[in-house]
Parts: sequence; C-alpha cells; structure tokens
Amino acid sequence: MGSSRLTSRRRTDQGSKQARIAIAVLATAGVIDTGSITLNRWGWLGALSCPGGAEGCDKVLNSAWGTISQVGEIAIPLSFLGVLSYITVVGMAVLPLLPGLSENKSDLSRKTWWGLFTISCCMAVFSIILLGLMVSKIQAFCLFCILSAFISLTIFLVTVFGGGWTDPGKVIFRGILLSLGIFMGGLIWASNVDPSRPEISVSSSGIPPIVQTQSSPTQISLARHLTNSGAILYTAYWCSHCHDQKTLFGKEAVSELQIVECAKDGRDNQRELCDLKGITGYPSWEINGKLESGVIPLKELADISNFEGPKKDL
Repeated sequence: MGSSRLTSRRRTDQGSKQARIAIAVLATAGVIDTGSITLNRWGWLGALSCPGGAEGCDKVLNSAWGTISQVGEIAIPLSFLGVLSYITVVGMAVLPLLPGLSENKSDLSRKTWWGLFTISCCMAVFSIILLGLMVSKIQAFCLFCILSAFISLTIFLVTVFGGGWTDPGKVIFRGILLSLGIFMGGLIWASNVDPSRPEISVSSSGIPPIVQTQSSPTQISLARHLTNSGAILYTAYWCSHCHDQKTLFGKEAVSELQIVECAKDGRDNQRELCDLKGITGYPSWEINGKLESGVIPLKELADISNFEGPKKDL
C-alpha cells in the first residue's frame, strides 16, 4: 500500500515551482539578448556595445549563418528564431503558475514540462553548433551569442533537474533522439549556407547569374556613392547570397558597383587580392577600410557609408 501511494504521488509530481521561476527569468534574459540583436539587424536599435570588440559581433551577426532568409529587403536574422523560442519558453514556464487553472493543473504542468524539455534541448544542441561555427568558420567572438548559448544550456539543465520526472529513462531516450535530430539537421543547414561551399552554378563558365530586378534612382545613386567612396563588394560567382545582395540593388545599380570576383575558377577573378584582404565569406563588403560580411540591407549600407541622398526608396 505504501509503495502504491508513493508511486501515485510521483505521477502527480508537478516539478519544482522554483525551477519554473528560474526558467522564466532566464528566458526573459534570452528575449532581451536575442531581441537586441534582432532590432539591431533591422536598424531599429543603435550599435551594440559588444565586450571584446564590436567588430567580432558584427562579423558573427552579419555572417551567412546569421540570417535565416531574405524577404525582399528585410533580412530575417537567426536571432529572431531565438526570440520566438525564448518567448515560448517563458509562456510554458509561467502558464501553470497562473491562478484559475486548478482543475487540470497537474496535466497542464506535465505537458509544459515536456514542452520545456523539448524546446530547451533543441536550443541547447543548436547553440553548441553555432558556437562551433563561430570558432571554426567565422573565427570571431560575439558575447551576445555566447550569452544566448549559456542561457539555453542553463534552461535545459534546470528543466532536467527541476521537472520532477518519474521516468528518467524516458527522458534520456527522448533527449538522445532530439539531440541527434537537431545535431544532424543543424549540420546540414550549416553546410548548405556555408559561403565557402561551391554550389552547382547556373553558369559553367565562371560567370554569376544575371540580376533581373530593376533599380530605382536612389539605388543607383547609392551604388555610385559606394564606388566613389572606395567601397568594394567581394563575391564568388556560385554564391547565392552574393546574388541576393546584388538583387537588392537591381541590375542598373549593380553595374555601378566595384565588384571583385574571388572564386578561383571565376571569370576575371582577383583571388590574390581576396586572400590578401582575408576574405573568408561571401559576400563581403570593404567600406571605409572595414570588412562587413553577409547580405547587408541597402539602408544599412547607406548608413555605414555616410550616404547623404534620400533613403526612403532603399
């Protein structure tokens, strides 16, 4: 009888309330961290004060791995996915603590613990992949990214030890499956967006695809301003992100840009110059003597190059 009662109590264990509060606090810090990065990428927040040097943060956040997709002129940064994940974690952590949920509170608590475990496990494994990219590929230091990784790993550990799990074997089994799935998926994603990875080009002669979009007068003025100020765009003909950057300008404006081909088999390539400049990812901009990696929105290019013309069409 005593054993049966003990088992019954364990099955209704709702986990640690303090653990939920700690997770909510950590996830809120994660929202602020990734939210700041996202707002900065969208130009709604000024320059981030990054300990260790802003150049490292800029290089990491503007790398090919720092953007999920490009919707028109709006880049969807990877940090936006972090914002959504942390907001979800806050909701799951706090929901069972709200008053008026006593009827099915035990069932809700258990479901949210599993939800927290799933999301935090995915975030933790993906964070490890991103840290590996930062060290091995991007070769730059970004405290905001390291802080987000630390927060996600801590949330996962608090979830594991504070969830009141009745079947540790089930938790371990699910954790292994999730980790393997996210790890493999993350590696495939990282490889696909790697700017140094040669892709099957639409051209067999080392020539980049033709830009089809039309340019506005403002875009042409910006391109001329960039060239006159000595700005250089380093690209590779097979690089899809390079084509995305050119598409933002349009075909007329692209003809005004100073573009350097870095691929060894690219037509009229200047590989030696690219090596001399230390170009490791495409596209890369050299503006005012500084290198900026990744697809950069036109408004941001206008700001960092001190473009004084109208910007409403950018």
